Amino acid sequence: MTLRHFLTLKDLSPTELHALIARAIEMKQAHKSGVITEPFKQKILGMIFEKSSTRTRVSFEAGMTQLGGSSIFLSPRDTQLGRGEPIEDSARVLSRMVDIIMIRTFEHHTVERFAQYATVPVINALTDDFHPCQLLADLQTFTEHRGSITGKTVAWIGDGNNMCNSYINAAGSFDFQLRISCPKGYEPNTHVVAQNKANVSFVTKQEDAVKDADLVVTDVWASMGQEEEQARRRKAFAGYQVSSKLMLLAKENALFMHCLPAHRGEEISQEMLDSPYSVVWDEAENRLHSQKALIEFLLTQKK
Repeated sequence: MTLRHFLTLKDLSPTELHALIARAIEMKQAHKSGVITEPFKQKILGMIFEKSSTRTRVSFEAGMTQLGGSSIFLSPRDTQLGRGEPIEDSARVLSRMVDIIMIRTFEHHTVERFAQYATVPVINALTDDFHPCQLLADLQTFTEHRGSITGKTVAWIGDGNNMCNSYINAAGSFDFQLRISCPKGYEPNTHVVAQNKANVSFVTKQEDAVKDADLVVTDVWASMGQEEEQARRRKAFAGYQVSSKLMLLAKENALFMHCLPAHRGEEISQEMLDSPYSVVWDEAENRLHSQKALIEFLLTQKK
């Protein structure tokens, strides 16, 4: 069996991604029906967290338990990872003790280097550059509510951050059109844009991005690690807020998503999470099932 990692969406082919989403929906339905399937008894997930988390930790830990396995939470405070042990040494050692590893960290290079030396599958559970696991949940959610996202139009409003970069990759892999509206100086990764240029466009006004869109997505103005920039970012992003009024420009059956946590009154209006457009609670729940499908894929599939 060939070792596979999931560091960005591009690590899986479009065919594999579509199959993974279908499998996630299937696993969710089985779970709701009370069907217990535990294919990974005695398998262990190592969870490395250099950034704090609610949804990522709970979804991976609960998911591995539902699959019959177990998980170990590792933070820099509790391990040698926070005391300067080389990444390659940690990767080699942990690979001999667990069966699959997820990492939530700052620099994307960290997960790339870890995967280079690991002998078990490695999952990017978030870096400053990409958040591919969230995209699996988002795509599962859209599929459940509206069917295939292929050929649809998605509007991204706000910061060109790790979520935006992952939406750009998703646009290329799932063949939808992504309109990005962000302040000058806060654009997404130019290399990622170039790789998916046929599916990505930029517009200045958020109203133009949202017009006739099938899905509208945003994220916080200041991500984890950018707390010192909050005042400057609040000023730069003042005109980039998703509201029920803005959503009137989208298609009548358009959906709204946010990876959470959200800052009401900043990137979204006070009522947005509970508006008729919002599917954020389904989106959050689907982290559990899409990641179970991902774990299953990485532990069983051949390249």
